[in-house]
Amino acid sequence: MSYAIKVNGQERSVEAPGDTPLLWVLRDDLHLTGTKYGCGIGQCGACLVHVGGAPVRSCQLPLSAVGSKAVTTIEGLARGDALSVVQAAWIAEDVPQCGYCQAGQIMAATALLARTPHPSDNEIDAAMTNICRCGTYPRIRAAIHRAAGGGAK
Repeated sequence: MSYAIKVNGQERSVEAPGDTPLLWVLRDDLHLTGTKYGCGIGQCGACLVHVGGAPVRSCQLPLSAVGSKAVTTIEGLARGDALSVVQAAWIAEDVPQCGYCQAGQIMAATALLARTPHPSDNEIDAAMTNICRCGTYPRIRAAIHRAAGGGAK
């Protein structure tokens, strides 16, 4: 079946069954490989994207459920050569270790800051449910504070 979806500001057409997880459409059909496959059951958050502005684990969202909502992936955060504030904070705080979960972490942090521009440590901890097997959680928290304008904490 043919679906029209808006990804990173561009209308895209894909041929796929409606029950295909959005993750595989992004990676295999649209070649947007920044969104990672981690667990496949919606637990780890490596596949997190924004759908209609809300954070969604794309391994669990069927293509047919996207509808007319805009999809934003990690590739859609930067504007040309200008990184988003969260991406720049990630670099400044040297967050990634292995880096595998970081696209999902950045997408989750971006969604958090859109809802709560100056989150407390408790709000960050509650919102950031993605798994980082390297344990860079203190640097993730520092990067979120930096992106919120509070500098590193």
